[in-house]
Amino acid sequence: MHPTKLTLAAIATVSLSVPTMAEDQAGDTPAARPVHEQIGAGGRPVGAPWSRSPVHAQHGMAATAHPLATQIALDILKDGGNAVDAAIAANAALGLMEPTGNGIGGDIFAIIYDPKSDQLYGINGSGRSPAGQTLDQLKEKLGGADRLPPVGPLPVTIPGTVDGWFTMHKRFGKMPMAEVLAPTITYAREGHPVAPVIGMYFERSLTAYERRLESYPFEFENARKTWFADGAPKAGEIFKNPDLADTLERIAQNGRDEFYEGQSAAVMVDYLQRQGSAYTLEDFASHRTEWVEPACVTYRDGFELCELPPNGQGFAALQMVNILKNVDLRQWERGSPQVIHYITEAKRLAYADVARFYADPDFAPFPMDLLSDAYGKARFDLIDSAKATPEFGPGEPKLEGPGDTTYLTVVDGDGLMVSLIQSNYRGMGGGLTPDGLGFMFQDRGELFSLDPAHPNAYEPAKRPFQTIIPAFVKKDGKPYMTLGLMGGGMQPQGHVQVLINIVDYGMNLQEAGDAARINHDGGRQPTEPLTGPARDPLGTLNVEPGIPAETVAALQEMGHNVRVVSNGIMFGGYQAIARDPDTGVLTGATEMRKDGQAQGF
Repeated sequence: MHPTKLTLAAIATVSLSVPTMAEDQAGDTPAARPVHEQIGAGGRPVGAPWSRSPVHAQHGMAATAHPLATQIALDILKDGGNAVDAAIAANAALGLMEPTGNGIGGDIFAIIYDPKSDQLYGINGSGRSPAGQTLDQLKEKLGGADRLPPVGPLPVTIPGTVDGWFTMHKRFGKMPMAEVLAPTITYAREGHPVAPVIGMYFERSLTAYERRLESYPFEFENARKTWFADGAPKAGEIFKNPDLADTLERIAQNGRDEFYEGQSAAVMVDYLQRQGSAYTLEDFASHRTEWVEPACVTYRDGFELCELPPNGQGFAALQMVNILKNVDLRQWERGSPQVIHYITEAKRLAYADVARFYADPDFAPFPMDLLSDAYGKARFDLIDSAKATPEFGPGEPKLEGPGDTTYLTVVDGDGLMVSLIQSNYRGMGGGLTPDGLGFMFQDRGELFSLDPAHPNAYEPAKRPFQTIIPAFVKKDGKPYMTLGLMGGGMQPQGHVQVLINIVDYGMNLQEAGDAARINHDGGRQPTEPLTGPARDPLGTLNVEPGIPAETVAALQEMGHNVRVVSNGIMFGGYQAIARDPDTGVLTGATEMRKDGQAQGF
């Protein structure tokens, strides 16, 4: 069953009534409303009227959140680089062009399919807490607060991105790193025009930092000079970052050691210590990226979803898949209350386990039983098909076996496929910008729990729970698609919704990302104490306007706390590339919620 009514509620229509003089004087005429509220979408000769065509190419493809980053990736491919070279080049560019979501002050994760070995490889490029600071010492600095703040020195963790670049490049790259980073260095010096959605996020970021300065005083002048000297950069405005150009140039010349042991490291540590941080040069020098093994679970019709293990939340998407494959969603329309109810309850069940078990596996071994079909069926059996359950608790798996953001993907003509995600966590990060380096530190450490009994409790030299996750899809055992979707806790939910759109409802790659989404927020969190009530056990089911009004009303009747959100901000940013295993033809997609572009050659 293919849906035809999914986004009818989102299509605006023009009123044909003639306004009265009183209405005209009150400013209530159609002309007083924004144009997008006066008229709806045009028609399309093929495909859903609320989407556009996916992109097809043969020799290489990139999909990123900024058109210029996509073009940089394609230039690298055309100049003889491979998908890993192009992905690193695009990620560097996004750190300059989309600093509202990522940069070299943050962490990086990737799934790489290598056609030579026919294997998936995972990259965990997340950084650790200071080795010389205990939980008690951190609590003393917090002065009685029950959680870490979103800004300042305390939530900073070691930036893992640069080491992640060099780790994957050493194994798979072809082009010298100096050439890979050169386009971004040029754009940083000469400038680039700000994209519309990024301009909006600049404005939101500046407003948020100025508000937080009132509650959490922190050093913001360096950030203000780098990005906000004349206020928030506007769409179309030429933006330059010569400090970042200098930093990237030193990295290009001297390698990863420049960032973790050289001049940049010395500047970072000196700056952080002046802010009250416990980081040392040894903490930076000892940072290493880890190769990890992705895990895959089968949904249906030969499709497998593959994700990276904790300390990230990727396995939450696998748990949702294992729950949802126990019901055939195709018996209902895609925008029906039944489908959305099951997706929401599956998310809530998975996240009850996320809050209890997901942490740095070096400190808390992960119970792999969470990914078993039997465990998924047991969790599915807890769902009431007629109403929302007020609160779900974690399961009891067996402990056995080994223990704002940007997403981009690049596939080259040889079939090397890269699914890469990178982030500073909250928007631009925690507000701290080291002297003259042109980037902001992430605030990922905010996601530690302060409960010493929690697997995700703060400890020295530990990685916090991570939200950023790349994904990969296999079809009939063969590599099929790279997939990613930005946005905190939206990410596992988004991966599963896109998979459902493709597998159960026959949407193409572009439609699967453009279709209206849901984002359940709330429930128990990995930062909360293990015992005691959850702050928000039922949570809020946020839906986009494309979900039919009658579905929203039915979900409310079922007990869900539903909120319709029209600006697209909290529903992620999607990119994907599929590769036909028989012809090698590539299909790419990006989406309307970001400035991005999918393109190939």
